[in-house]
Amino acid sequence: MKLLALESSTELLTAALFFDGRIVERESARGVPHSEIALPLVRALLHEQGVTLADLDVIAFGAGPGAFTGLRLACSVAQGLAVGAGLPVIGIGSLEALALGEGDGLIYTCTDARMNEAYCAAFRVRGEVVETVLGPVVTVPEGAPVPPGQGWLGCGSGFAAYGDRLRMRLTDCLAAIQDQARPRAGAVARLAAQRFARGEAVDAAMAAPLYVRDKIALTTRERLAAGGMK
Repeated sequence: MKLLALESSTELLTAALFFDGRIVERESARGVPHSEIALPLVRALLHEQGVTLADLDVIAFGAGPGAFTGLRLACSVAQGLAVGAGLPVIGIGSLEALALGEGDGLIYTCTDARMNEAYCAAFRVRGEVVETVLGPVVTVPEGAPVPPGQGWLGCGSGFAAYGDRLRMRLTDCLAAIQDQARPRAGAVARLAAQRFARGEAVDAAMAAPLYVRDKIALTTRERLAAGGMK
């Protein structure tokens, strides 16, 4: 099986190739707009590995939740490449990919949703299997869903943005925090390979982001009510 994966739900843009279990991943330079570097990054990765789109079986993308522009970019690039090559696509939850990237255990994922909110979900990871314990939600940090039990690893940009507020909410269940962890294309590829093997790929025309939240900005009144917070 050969597949290409793209993940751009956060400030980090990564692309990965999956070759029958082997993964080669590359990331863009920090601070470069995703829209400027996504296709060059994909083309460079394909060229570097001597692979063409015609060699692939499927194209995967991080579907979200995450930054709206990043989700639309990953989806549209995957869709465009897939249509041109006659390939199917697979959308992978970005929080699920984030959890898989942290290895085995109880993983509480939390990424910055801006507007004083965070995307949260909880997973149990065993090898390549990611079991959803709490599905993705968008919430203010003080309302973050509390997972059952203890020993959870908190990871993601939400802990960097709202660390103290999340710790107050989740202090009884978190064992450690990794606030620099981000969803990566390599994990998207690993999950997509499983789903492709199960026949879960879809026509490129059906590719769609998972927004969770359908609002991209606060009104002036909402910003004032939030005390001027982002």
